[in-house]
Amino acid sequence: MTKQQHFGWFLARGFGPHGWGHPYLDWNYRWTEPALYQQSVRDLEQAGFDLLIIEDAPSLGNPSTIDLRIRQAFGGPKHDPLILAPYLFDVTSNIGIAPTVNPAAYLPYTAARQFATLQHLSGNRLGLNIVTDTGSARHFGDQPPLTHDEAYNRAEEWVSGIRRLWHSWGEGALVADPASGRYADGSKLEAFQHRGDYFSFDGPLNAIPFEDGDPVVVSPGGSGRGLGFAGANSDVQLALAPLDAASVRDYRARIHAAARERGRDPRDIKILFAIQPVLVSSPEEADRLVTESANPDDAAIRNIAERQSSDLETDLTALDFEAPLDLRVFGEHVSQGSIKRLIGSFDVKSTPLGTLLGAQARLGRISDRSGFVGTAAEFADLIDELGESADNDGILLWGDLHPVTVHRILDELVPILRRRGILRTEFGGGGLRANLHDF
Repeated sequence: MTKQQHFGWFLARGFGPHGWGHPYLDWNYRWTEPALYQQSVRDLEQAGFDLLIIEDAPSLGNPSTIDLRIRQAFGGPKHDPLILAPYLFDVTSNIGIAPTVNPAAYLPYTAARQFATLQHLSGNRLGLNIVTDTGSARHFGDQPPLTHDEAYNRAEEWVSGIRRLWHSWGEGALVADPASGRYADGSKLEAFQHRGDYFSFDGPLNAIPFEDGDPVVVSPGGSGRGLGFAGANSDVQLALAPLDAASVRDYRARIHAAARERGRDPRDIKILFAIQPVLVSSPEEADRLVTESANPDDAAIRNIAERQSSDLETDLTALDFEAPLDLRVFGEHVSQGSIKRLIGSFDVKSTPLGTLLGAQARLGRISDRSGFVGTAAEFADLIDELGESADNDGILLWGDLHPVTVHRILDELVPILRRRGILRTEFGGGGLRANLHDF
């Protein structure tokens, strides 16, 4: 029996120059104005998507790679996605919006108050994609540099502190009884003091409590510490793994084990695997694209090196492409997951950097599970297979939030998924948390 799954969209570029470097730039949308994103998010909601996650990186990186990050707009500029969220809520009714937030950038009391406000204004549709980028902390005051695991420790304290503030209004504290003239009962508010390793603040919060649950927490971490954070805190895990049944089952098992270790029900975490398919009109067209990608030219490899340099905050273009990659070129702040994705299954000690980069350009077919190029029907087959054989919760499609990108992927795919019973046809109502638990 076909399993219904959850679908989301991961806006991987963040609130940045959408269309740059692509022909659809000439549609003449202004990326700094809300209309582009409002049109796209309405279409995602019409398609039955549960949520939109908006990437962000508040820093342009270290001084030596700033030019690499902005030259082709790979790593910046980026505007604040939290400020974009109200414009998206305004034109939709059901889809959840999860902007990326960094504990280094928001003091807990301020964060709790702002997020509570958006949760109320949106009808319980706010999500928070919590990242622990350590390189950005220097922009936000006198903060000591943290290791990878220490950044997660800080994020845990931050999340627990925010939740304590949200729940500092005890049961019965909000009276709102016109007959008695009593709005609230101050004796039922918790005036606590938090003095932790990373933050100091006092409660209670001066925002009223939620009726239908806290904002949804999303996390993208793939390291052991990141999976532990997800097990303890997350409602949605943004997952990156090979999309075969064995890998999906293994990843899900690790998340579920982390949840049990923290005393949580694994079913409370929806694990959504991010993927960027290339959907074409026919198998023959898919075969042509795969064949053409087999031998990338120097320009293609150079372009990949620049993109990877932005993601890794390390100038790969200055390295010898004929020599193996020395992992010592990466600073401690660089994402281990990003490094692993560059290396893939190669032996890094013996494989030239140019080979690693060339592998990033090569495409594979959905039909033989070697990649993600194929028809909408072939992609639907893969999604159906993962739901049936790996009990997959759902998929995050990865791309710009641009009408051209959205329709290129969804126009043929949505009808196929709905006919097969994989994609929802209506929302149950109640906000993002309700979306995730509709099935």
